[in-house]
Amino acid sequence: MSEAFDQADELGPAKIIHVYEPTHQLKGILVVDNVACGPAIGGLRMAPDVSTGECARLARAMTLKNAAAGLSHGGAKSVLFGDPRMPLQEKDQLIRAFACALKGNDEYIFGPDMGTDETCMAWVQDELGGRAVGLPRTLGGIPLDELGATGWGLSSAVDAAMEYVDFTLDGARLVIQGFGSVGIHAARFLVERGAVVVAVADSRGAIHSPGGLDLEKLIRLKSDGRGVNEYPQGEKLQRDAVVGVPCDIWIPAARPDVVHGGNVDQMDARLVVQGANIPFTREAEQRLHQRGVLVIPDFIANAGGVICGAMEYRHMSQGAACQAIAEKVGNNTREVLERAGSQQVPPRQAAETMAVERVQGAMATRRWNLFWWHRPR
Repeated sequence: MSEAFDQADELGPAKIIHVYEPTHQLKGILVVDNVACGPAIGGLRMAPDVSTGECARLARAMTLKNAAAGLSHGGAKSVLFGDPRMPLQEKDQLIRAFACALKGNDEYIFGPDMGTDETCMAWVQDELGGRAVGLPRTLGGIPLDELGATGWGLSSAVDAAMEYVDFTLDGARLVIQGFGSVGIHAARFLVERGAVVVAVADSRGAIHSPGGLDLEKLIRLKSDGRGVNEYPQGEKLQRDAVVGVPCDIWIPAARPDVVHGGNVDQMDARLVVQGANIPFTREAEQRLHQRGVLVIPDFIANAGGVICGAMEYRHMSQGAACQAIAEKVGNNTREVLERAGSQQVPPRQAAETMAVERVQGAMATRRWNLFWWHRPR
């Protein structure tokens, strides 16, 4: 727990809960970072190697993401220790047990994240009622994976960033690190606008072809449960080697800290649009900024999913959600890049300043200058 307290500051975290229930081999963590703007929305992540520190960093990213997007929600994150590919019945029991253990924490709204999906949110909804977004369509949800909300937001960020780079999207070489739901949808939207996918990576490996890869073939491989390294043409690479593939646009859409001080100098890209949460270390971003590589921070670029969740929470339509994502992500990307340019600072610094200003403005209206949010009974 000290990892999270070491990161504590004037914004939070407000609450850290550790859950352990040996009967179900349940071990999980909830970090509620800040709820001054309203009840916190944050995804439930499932992986064998999550940690309190990672959960706290992700919760802070959600605070900044929701504030930057102008949502009336604070930030939180929950993590479950376990293999997300476990048998469905075991996963059902584990997620339901975790949801039940967090009853009474009404300031937290679950959403899907890495290792969880709309079915998992349906289990949470069944146990808690009204405290999950990203639900199946049959339960009134706007399915994030079907809509590709995060990928749509990433493409909107790219569109906005085109005003600040010296190349066009038509013919731009695109690399996707983490060819799952977010990466696939981002690739689809950008290929429709003229980008060319030259390399992709997933947990099993990577494939590279300077002349371009057939996106539909790659998607069919993933649909069949196979890895991208089974693509029949091109150069097969180790998973992490995709960092050094020459390209115009590089999108990380997998785990945290995939680009760090040890490999950032291999990167040969002109624009990075962060689809994953905290995918780069601060050192890596600073080095890229010094080299003139434009990096759109995670909580600006990948806010499409939580914007969609917030719209679902208010029972808005899918069309309204798509419009809100394009407008909010596009406008925020432009504002951050304008601030970064005028202040001569990296985009992340400009984005954090903008988001913190919004959170502090909300905190100033609270009676206790609160982290806590209480729903009237």
